[in-house]
Amino acid sequence: MRAIQFIKDSSAEGAALAVDIPTPSPTGYDILVKIKAIGLNPVDFKVRPGEGEDPKILGYDAAGTVISLGERVSLFKEGDRVYYAGDITRPGSNAEFQLVDSRIVALRPTSLDAAESAALPLTALTAWESLFHRLRINPNTPDMNSGKSLLIIGGAGGVGSIAIQLAKLAGLTVIATASREESADWCRELGADHIINHHGDMPAQLGEAGFETVNYIANFNDIDQSWAAMGEMIAPQGSIVLITGHESHLDMAGPFKMKCVTICWEFMFARSMFQTDDIIEQHNILKRVAQLVDEGKLTATANDSLSPINAENILEGHRRMESKKAIGKLTISGWE
Repeated sequence: MRAIQFIKDSSAEGAALAVDIPTPSPTGYDILVKIKAIGLNPVDFKVRPGEGEDPKILGYDAAGTVISLGERVSLFKEGDRVYYAGDITRPGSNAEFQLVDSRIVALRPTSLDAAESAALPLTALTAWESLFHRLRINPNTPDMNSGKSLLIIGGAGGVGSIAIQLAKLAGLTVIATASREESADWCRELGADHIINHHGDMPAQLGEAGFETVNYIANFNDIDQSWAAMGEMIAPQGSIVLITGHESHLDMAGPFKMKCVTICWEFMFARSMFQTDDIIEQHNILKRVAQLVDEGKLTATANDSLSPINAENILEGHRRMESKKAIGKLTISGWE
């Protein structure tokens, strides 16, 4: 089968090479999927191989067709059209075929094509787990959540774009951050009630929007830049979820301790990486997301696309993501 491997070379981005490797066969809970489209995420370029590392097949979001099944698979049959975010410990979706654990896979939305579907899994899982599993917001009680506020730092990115919509469905008042007019417009279209600029004085802007503090903060952007501001903006006994790394020392005391703030991390790959007892939750989440999309309650966030799937387009996708100017998601579809 054809695949795109990254190797370390003298360039910052490394080299992407088209290779021909054996097609794997599924066993256990695995299914073999013929890839139709892939979605790109910042994790793709963050895990490119470094000095001394083996070549890697990257890519995690994918949509495709089930070709064959392991002996323990009960959720799917051959020919099913599926989508998923994959497993960071295994070869990725930048290949013609991919083995993936069926328990982190679901049937893709029937109202979307493959590329639109491939834009959803990683960001939808991250947003869902952040809000409903880590912050413990109940998605089924919008009336009880009414009056509670959520600040989403990085609202126009892939995760923020889904989180805005999920939070509104859950009944929350949403304040999203965006630094450019086009990204602010995108957040408003998705349902954000207020917009502030994360490059400015966020606590002051929050006050101007009518909020002294917020009940929840979901930080999908730069932790170092916003750490002190989050301490000011979070309400006593509030909760904060984080998904990105940090460079500087983070003072976990200060206002966070005095306010009894809950700070937690979300890592979408944790369930598959550690084969947790509740790994099938990712199947359940993606199944629910597909239902919400097909009911018209959740909008797909694919906002840029390339074709076909090849080394040149994957490298171009990485460059666009690294610019940090992406709005929504970038997809690549079809093989040459």
